[in-house]
Amino acid sequence: MATMKYTEDHEWLAVDGEHATVGITQHAQDALGDVVFVDLPEVGKQFDAKEIAGVVESVKAAADVYMPISGEITEVNEALRADPSLANSDPLGAGWFFK
Repeated sequence: MATMKYTEDHEWLAVDGEHATVGITQHAQDALGDVVFVDLPEVGKQFDAKEIAGVVESVKAAADVYMPISGEITEVNEALRADPSLANSDPLGAGWFFK
């Protein structure tokens, strides 16, 4: 079972063993409004904690998505890339960004 954690920058992190899934919080998507584009990192790329790993753009603003912990990207949510509104409709589920 995954353990949910939240960052000061309004990302969530679901930790399951040595793997983690990252997305934006309900608060973040509420503040952004309708999400129209997401820039996701490349699979295999290494990031340090607090490094910018992606960008989410809405009708109101653009915001950086930070890597909550150091690690390597093993998967990105292609469904979110195709339908960025998933970040609004299900930010803690189908709207995840990367693993």
